[in-house]
Amino acid sequence: MLEKWLKRGPGQTVAFIARPDADQLAETMVALANTDGGVILLGVDQHGQIVDYLTDDGAENELIQAMTMCRPPVVTEWEQYQLPTGMVVALKVARSPELHALSDGRVLVRSGALNKPPSGEVIRHLAATKSSGDFEAEPVANTTLVDFDKATLDEYLRLRQERGGRPLKGSLTDHLVEIGAMLEDGTPTVAGMLLFGKHPQSFLPQSGIVFVKFLGKEARGRDGLAGYGRRVEIEGPLARMVERAWNIVAEEMQTEAVVQGLRRKEMPEYPPFAVREALVNAVCHRDYRMSGRRVEIRMYTDRLEVISPGGLPGYITLDNIVDEHFSRNPRLVAGLFQWGYIEELGLGIDRMIEEMLEHGHSAPNFEAKPYAFTVRLHNIRERRPAYQRWPTNMNERQLKAMGYLEQSGRITNSDYRQLCPDVNAETLRLDLSDLVDKGLLLKIGEKRGTYYILK
Repeated sequence: MLEKWLKRGPGQTVAFIARPDADQLAETMVALANTDGGVILLGVDQHGQIVDYLTDDGAENELIQAMTMCRPPVVTEWEQYQLPTGMVVALKVARSPELHALSDGRVLVRSGALNKPPSGEVIRHLAATKSSGDFEAEPVANTTLVDFDKATLDEYLRLRQERGGRPLKGSLTDHLVEIGAMLEDGTPTVAGMLLFGKHPQSFLPQSGIVFVKFLGKEARGRDGLAGYGRRVEIEGPLARMVERAWNIVAEEMQTEAVVQGLRRKEMPEYPPFAVREALVNAVCHRDYRMSGRRVEIRMYTDRLEVISPGGLPGYITLDNIVDEHFSRNPRLVAGLFQWGYIEELGLGIDRMIEEMLEHGHSAPNFEAKPYAFTVRLHNIRERRPAYQRWPTNMNERQLKAMGYLEQSGRITNSDYRQLCPDVNAETLRLDLSDLVDKGLLLKIGEKRGTYYILK
């Protein structure tokens, strides 16, 4: 990994600092944490040359001092590399869910290879997307337990009891306080209102969903005029909205008949799991602090778009969205888990990609903007010949692996060893890793559960 960082050079996510300096370290840590995260290489000059005067004590002392200059402290990981030409310390900084500043009040962001003060627009973006308190735990003014829907509460408690396998202990109020749906004084929280409210939109009007079906590939009506084929506004507690949104999308999806052997099978336009996962993620991970914006479902003839207000949460980026998991609203996630809308925590994006690929579609397209995150599912089933899709800089073993993936949809290290029984296991592992680096494969899972799918 060090070689890759050195080759990449200073940039948006990589910084070189030859001599440890607390001021420069603190500025770079804050800038990376406020932007996309990255790594600081101590002991490397701006030309990528490793200096020979970095010491453990010197680096550690400057880092400790730099940490005291960050408000709040920036979380880092430290890795040391001892090379013939000198020592290099890699300081990893994650993209932070919080807004960080220096002790003198300055806020910095990373812009290319520089640490810069943000513009007014960027400041507004940071304020909107970084943590400013635990919003889902805040009280909803002028509400009481009476504003919760009894039928929704009863259903939730029954499902939770079934999952737990034993009766719930304590009073209803105690349980609502425990799960963060109510404060101890009896006031419902934002999470509680969204999960159990009779009409959450009376208090949180931004919490609804809008479904729009367009008649073509553009956001317009027939003959290029403004308009749409169907528009539905969906309101209610989250579980009810997810259910209704899914039913509406299912009504509007095309279905084709596929004959497999002697059986006729109905094939929906989009894999149901992929659609449901996009809907659930939109309502449980959106930024509810953003008023005036609702979740939008846009259905075109060639694609389905689910748009969630708010940028990606915490340290999640488009590059790590498959491997990393962070929830802006953990209480909402826990609540929808009880309803069964979240089957296995942390694996939804992986399976969404896999379902789309297995049904012959391209992988979902994810678009992250400062104030919105969009999932696009394209409905075109396309099977081009492999030679049109694969680059030529692959060895014979890798071509064999790609052919296997075309047929099976996934490949494990064990599968690859069976394809190439006379090749060293480490060589095969490096083959697959190279295909990941080339952007051809996605690695799913860890250790013995690892497998690869076409990207």
